[in-house]
Amino acid sequence: MRPEVTFEASVRRVEGPLVFVARNADLGLNSMIEVVDREGRARVGRVAALDESTMVVEVLESTLGLGVRDTRIRVRNEPLLFGVGPGMLGRTFDSIGRPLDGGAPLPAVRRMRIDGLAINAARRALPRDFIETGVSSIDLMNSLVRGQKLPLFSGAGLPHDRLATQIALDARLRKGEDAGGFAIVFVGMGVSHDTAAAFRDAMASSAALEHTAMFLNLADEPATQRLLTPRYALTAAEYLAFVEGRHVLVILTDMTNYCEALREVSASHGELPSRKGYPGYMYSDLASLYERAGCIQGMPGTLTQVPILSMPGDDIGHPIADLTGYITEGQIVLDRELDRQGIYPPVRVLPSLSRLMNSGIGAGYTDADHPALANQLFACYARADHIRILASVMGEDSLPEVDRRFLAFGRDFERSFVNQQGRRTLEESMAIGWRLLRGLPAQELTRLNAQQLARYLEVSPHA
Repeated sequence: MRPEVTFEASVRRVEGPLVFVARNADLGLNSMIEVVDREGRARVGRVAALDESTMVVEVLESTLGLGVRDTRIRVRNEPLLFGVGPGMLGRTFDSIGRPLDGGAPLPAVRRMRIDGLAINAARRALPRDFIETGVSSIDLMNSLVRGQKLPLFSGAGLPHDRLATQIALDARLRKGEDAGGFAIVFVGMGVSHDTAAAFRDAMASSAALEHTAMFLNLADEPATQRLLTPRYALTAAEYLAFVEGRHVLVILTDMTNYCEALREVSASHGELPSRKGYPGYMYSDLASLYERAGCIQGMPGTLTQVPILSMPGDDIGHPIADLTGYITEGQIVLDRELDRQGIYPPVRVLPSLSRLMNSGIGAGYTDADHPALANQLFACYARADHIRILASVMGEDSLPEVDRRFLAFGRDFERSFVNQQGRRTLEESMAIGWRLLRGLPAQELTRLNAQQLARYLEVSPHA
């Protein structure tokens, strides 16, 4: 690699986080740049665009004070790299991987590219096995599988930050597995100072901090930093998963803030907008983040993602939610009506889906009766939801007895299963599910076999 070069730049103009410079050096896209102002202060940046005469530098810090005539450019002629090592767990970092917790600099054992290395599709393994989040509506009904990317669709004002923190604190491997083989990378993008402090306080008060690395990007930081925050965090996760061999869960909140930053930076580049002003390449940009999850043949670790996004106007067809749904393997949907009823977490079970659930549950993974119970609860709750619509027209008193029992099941399902205080194990969630089914006629439980009816619901095989 060629040594770094420092030269007086012919700065043509400064627009927000972008510095337009005459191309006086031979370098490529995403090369690391240091922009040095008149006082000698260096600000990290990268080359965002090039032509024969001009290069556009994205400055990852404030451009306040940069002059057109007295700015120097230091070119390192290498991509942005992150020094990673085993000391990352238990630490808090800023948007671009610098320690925020007042601790010593991270002792790095290697430097890795933040844009990641593409996983050979032929070496990808099918995600298997189970991560227990402690949330009944996820663990039992929409199970999270190691190596999966399962987004959470929320809305403005809904408690997705609280749920993200809860999952980070409570998620773990199943009993009998090495707890040291599990790690969490928690990423907050565009969060307020109060929210960032709440995240840090919650982690500091829990033993989960020992196996968690946290990356925080504040709302008042430049948009260009927000675009790099998940890349630094995922680089740390790739090291923990594919070098140290851990099972890593990455929680990304809020991807809507990331996409808003992408739109802002794209507009400052003068790029043509697509739907709702977002750049046309937003799909491939999101895919470059989400597809870093997975399992690789021959490597013991896995990388699982739970991206969280708040849908503008609760519109699930909004470009951010729409494109995320195409790339990922399902979705967990939060519901405003359940939140108004005081139900937490307000997970709307019916439109939620985990497409890889059946690859990670059942005999050998969770419980042999887990799939049947989940299917039966889905079927019964869907019927209760349909009957609820009929009752709003006809009145509950005019319904037959069996329909009234399904209505009662639906209410109890929301109040005692979806609603929860504190962490639940999968076994506790299943016990609640079996209890709820005891209130329904056995002949209506068509997703269960005779042995399951007899064992859990005490129904005689000859009944």
